[in-house]
Amino acid sequence: MAPPYKNPTPTVDCLVELPGERLVLIRRNNEPIGWALPGGFVDEGEPLHAACVREVREETGLAVELTEQFFTYSDPARDPRKHTISTVYIGHAQGEPRGSDDAAEARGFALDALPLDALVFDHATIVSDYLTYKRTGQRRKI
Repeated sequence: MAPPYKNPTPTVDCLVELPGERLVLIRRNNEPIGWALPGGFVDEGEPLHAACVREVREETGLAVELTEQFFTYSDPARDPRKHTISTVYIGHAQGEPRGSDDAAEARGFALDALPLDALVFDHATIVSDYLTYKRTGQRRKI
């Protein structure tokens, strides 16, 4: 009998833009503890974009409208728990986020006040790539 495949797990993350040039972050309740983009694991049978909308709603209470697929991050070391592949979306929402589900807190941060050194996973890289994209129109290259 062949050993089972050990495949990476698909996840999604969302760069949720709020009015006033703010970006939504959540403070995680579970390890790794720290600030993160809203997101999570894709359920079986669920399209990536639907998983992204669901995760944002569960963690922040916001109804996000996705505007574009940004990039896919797949460094095997991006998540200390296991190898994940995250498809990142950009979207926008109205209202104020509130932490729920596995988010202890959710907050909209001004782009110049993001706690980049307190972000977990590879989210500082993702946010940095996003800020470059917003400033210059240049996307991360493979």
